[in-house]
Order: sequence, then structure tokens, then C-alpha cells
Amino acid sequence: MLIESAWGWRMPSMRAVLETRRKAAAVRVEELEAELKRLRADLVDAEEVLRLRTIGLEQYLEALAEEEKPAETVAGPSPRKPVGPRRAVPHRQNAAGVEDLSVDYQAVMAAAAEAGGDGLGARRAAVVLGWDSASASRVEGA
Repeated sequence: MLIESAWGWRMPSMRAVLETRRKAAAVRVEELEAELKRLRADLVDAEEVLRLRTIGLEQYLEALAEEEKPAETVAGPSPRKPVGPRRAVPHRQNAAGVEDLSVDYQAVMAAAAEAGGDGLGARRAAVVLGWDSASASRVEGA
């Protein structure tokens, strides 16, 4: 809608200007919503790839651990000094077993039991805790 001024100029009305801006903003919102939908789908795909790669790394480390096992295992305590805890484990007065621990601690305990006399390495513990492969490799400086 054009309004004619006193000097004979034609100018768009304020309403027309605001309507045009509103329409442009609505188009932009639709474009961004479509992009957000696409990015969410990409995120789901990337999370699945990460999950599969974590499983693959875990299986690889398990296979390496099996290859490195000696034919005989020596019974008894490890000659290495125990390292102090990095996380505080909650005190359990009436703990019946591992099942009373948190899920993370249960996973670490299960991995340690699987490792047996060889002990649970930092890399394996990092994988069990769900850290990404880059963090797991930095744990022991590989």
C-alpha cells in the first residue's frame, strides 16, 4: 500500500513495511526449523557411530588383553603399590556386595574381575567408564 505525500512522493505505509518484515522473519524461522530438524537427525547418527566405535574399541582392548595373558597366572597380591582413589567411594555400612555400588563402580569392578591377576589398566577402565577413545589413550600417555 503506497501513500502519497504532500509533495507528490509515493511512500509505503508503516503497516506494509512491518508486514513485509514479519513475513521475512516467518520465512527465516521456517528455514531454521528445517535446519534444526536436519541437525538433530545428524546428531542421532553421530551418537550411534560413537556408540559403535566405543564398542569396537572395547572389543579390541579385550582381544589384546587375551593375547597378552601369560600361560600361567601367579596367585597372590600384585607387587605394585596401590594408587590412592581418584574418586571418593561412598561409605557403605551394610553393603552386601558389588550390587550396592553405583553403576560406574559396578562396571569397573566387573572389568577388574575379568582382568584377574593381570590387573585393570587405566585404558581399559577409561573404556569401561565410557570415555571417548582420545581420553582413553591419554590416560596412559600412548
